[in-house]
Amino acid sequence: MSAVTLSRAAADGRRTIIAAALLATYLQAAAISLPNAALLHIQGSLSMADDEAGWIFSAYIAASLVTMPMARWLAGCFGRKTVFQLSLVVFAVGLVLATLATTSLQFVAARILQGSASGPIAPLALAILLDTVPAPRHPRISLAWTVTLVLGIVSGPSLGGWLCEEYGWPAIFHFGLLLAGVCLLAMALSPPERRTGPAPLDLFGLATFSLGVIGLQMLLDRGERVEWFDSVESRVEAGVAALGFGLYLAHVVTSRAHFLDKALVRDRNFVLSTILFFGFGFVLLPTMALTSPMLDELMGYPADTTGLMTAPRGVALVAALVLTLRAPARIDPRLLVLGGIALVVTATWRMLGYSPGMDWRPVVVAGALQGAGLGILMPALTRTAFSTLDPALRPEGTVLFNLSRLYGSTIGIALVQTFFHQNTQAMHLALAKTLVPGRAGAHVADAVSGPGLAALNHLVTGQAAFVGIIGQFKLMMIVMLAVAPLALFLRRPRPAG
Repeated sequence: MSAVTLSRAAADGRRTIIAAALLATYLQAAAISLPNAALLHIQGSLSMADDEAGWIFSAYIAASLVTMPMARWLAGCFGRKTVFQLSLVVFAVGLVLATLATTSLQFVAARILQGSASGPIAPLALAILLDTVPAPRHPRISLAWTVTLVLGIVSGPSLGGWLCEEYGWPAIFHFGLLLAGVCLLAMALSPPERRTGPAPLDLFGLATFSLGVIGLQMLLDRGERVEWFDSVESRVEAGVAALGFGLYLAHVVTSRAHFLDKALVRDRNFVLSTILFFGFGFVLLPTMALTSPMLDELMGYPADTTGLMTAPRGVALVAALVLTLRAPARIDPRLLVLGGIALVVTATWRMLGYSPGMDWRPVVVAGALQGAGLGILMPALTRTAFSTLDPALRPEGTVLFNLSRLYGSTIGIALVQTFFHQNTQAMHLALAKTLVPGRAGAHVADAVSGPGLAALNHLVTGQAAFVGIIGQFKLMMIVMLAVAPLALFLRRPRPAG
């Protein structure tokens, strides 16, 4: 009887650990997009300028880019459970600081702290899951982890919009704090683990690569605000990026062992799939960063309705992801890659037809099509990337493959925000030029003053912003079309086993 009781206790303990790891995976993924539908409320509360809104996303993602490659090394030095719990604690501190922020700079700093803590959470959660369940169940638990990760990203706007509308935008982070507390409690009850010793880590390579990433991200995020290279700040940031990437490339050429083994670039399928995954990331999050503000600010929908209108995209993405992962192995993944790209391009092309007078249907249809395409692409690209790669290179290959998605998203958000504001200003000037003597608009402008003139300017600004958003959807479509031909050069994956 005691043996049965112990067995049940062990099973319950495993289920608790599995639930905590999956919940932590969902939390760190959802935190990327949770503020999306509440941007207007956050901006108003913190007096945040429109060109600073992108920092809410890019600061989080860029910080996780730096710390994620260190997860395996940190776990070897201090223990997986310790690093996992410490990451959750730091993440929770970042959530609290976000609710206490009174300026945009403080809020972005809190997002950087959240992002730096989130980097190790997902890979450590997967490692914990694989150690907790028997080897025959590894494919099933890996599928659960992948679905949880994607579900977190795509459900963030809907959940965040509802929380914001019902309880105010700080509730978004209070919700995350509750989930972090549950994960911490569950992991605290788990048994201690043995340390495996530190895994090899090229600190110099990681440091120089991170320096280049940070410099380039700062340049793209801040360039528009400080007039690009007319400012000393932009020139310094460009120099830092060039120095970081230059030192990293020199290190790769001159060193035998380094961060992200150069042997990875000898596998054609891996290289092409990684570039395509960058394009995947370029569309995944920037679409969210454009759609919710368009619905919220320009079309006047409340935050919870905005979240509901973007939900079909997430549902279609998760459904397509699961179906593709369960597709028979005999289906050539290259066909799935081409099909996924075709759906994403078609959906983004439909987004070019958005207009201020439309209802909810174009947004739902285009979002669902794009979500289905992205859901097909993610597992199909993963299979083509790793099916021909040397198994010894898979740990580093996994890091680089996931970095490409994250970096595609953060670069995409930065570029979309930059070109959006440039296009909006140019279009505003073009529309305002029509208000000249001899035109009907000019007589209207002369006849009104004060509030009426402000309303006219608001109308022109809204039209210019809508045109600017359409231009950024076109940019995403162009990026996908540019990387699409690479799929034709993929080799057929080796048969399993």
